[in-house]
Amino acid sequence: MTGLGEIALLAAAGLLGGVVGTAGGITSLITYPALLAVGLPALSASVTNMVALVASWPGAALASRPELADQGRWLRSWVPLSALGGAAGSALVLVTPPGVFARVVPVLVAVGSLALFAQPRLAALHQRRQSRRAPGARGVALPLGLITMSVYNGYFGAGSGVMVLALLLITTEPRLATANALKNMVLGAATLVSAGAFAVFGPVDWWAVLPLGLGAFVGSTLGPLVARRLPPALLRRLVALIGIGLAMQLWLNPSG
Repeated sequence: MTGLGEIALLAAAGLLGGVVGTAGGITSLITYPALLAVGLPALSASVTNMVALVASWPGAALASRPELADQGRWLRSWVPLSALGGAAGSALVLVTPPGVFARVVPVLVAVGSLALFAQPRLAALHQRRQSRRAPGARGVALPLGLITMSVYNGYFGAGSGVMVLALLLITTEPRLATANALKNMVLGAATLVSAGAFAVFGPVDWWAVLPLGLGAFVGSTLGPLVARRLPPALLRRLVALIGIGLAMQLWLNPSG
């Protein structure tokens, strides 16, 4: 992959994917097809995509400083768990046949998208259940959901942003901009660990990583600004609708 047109396509896909992904989710809906379009095989496109999207993490962190200012303790508690899930997901990519989760993924994405539509009611229900627990008791929804989605993010990742955003809005943080910033950080950790494994063991196309990653970095500095300015209810519904569209696409055209 050396043509200027292909480089421009990947840079543009990275830019748009970085904006959309860090504003709500679905980065890979844009970046993964772009890699296929320039001629990469499916496995190489998947691992190259993961490595390039590491660039979204620092960009999102820089743009989300207001939302992350008081979240250090939460991040120290949950980022390591997400990183562990990313490591497990990358291991699955390297040792399992392609398409193992092809029929499960669309269902997961659809559930996450529908959960975004119902988020206010689900969050209220979760809070009522939490209030009935003994003081100091913790529920299992957040750790179980986070590790599961981090494993999936390390394996393929399309739609993981939607699912994690829904999980955090329901269990942790009702303010969409803050939940979105936390989502970017935990998925960024999972992506970083997975990318490290793929860089060593996977068929990464480094010529494709460079323009895609550069575009993703620039886009990721803009996405949190979009999330901060759009009305939360509108953004939540837009992300949910895109997620449902992705679920339909993945069902009709399974990955792998």
